[in-house]
Amino acid sequence: MIYKVNEGRPNVVDRIKNLDIDFVINTPLGKVTWDDAYWIRQAATRYRLPIATTLSAAKAAIVGLLHVKENKELSVKPIQEFYKEVND
Repeated sequence: MIYKVNEGRPNVVDRIKNLDIDFVINTPLGKVTWDDAYWIRQAATRYRLPIATTLSAAKAAIVGLLHVKENKELSVKPIQEFYKEVND
C-alpha cells in the first residue's frame, strides 16, 4: 500500500522518484484524487515510467506483458486490438 500525495509521506510520488515503481495505474475519481493524479502523472513522465490512466488500458498493458513473458516474442499492434481480445 502506498500513500496518495495528500495523505502523507512517503507517498506515491516519493516512491516514483526513488525508482521503487515500474508501472503506474492511475485512475482518479473526485477532486482530491484529480489533484494527486496530476502530480503522479508528472512524476511518472519525468522518470519515464509507463502509465495507464484507465482500467481498460491497464488491463491491455498487462495482457500484453503476459503474452511477451509467456511466448518470448514481441509484436506490435494497436491497443484497441488488445482490448478487443480481452473483452471477447
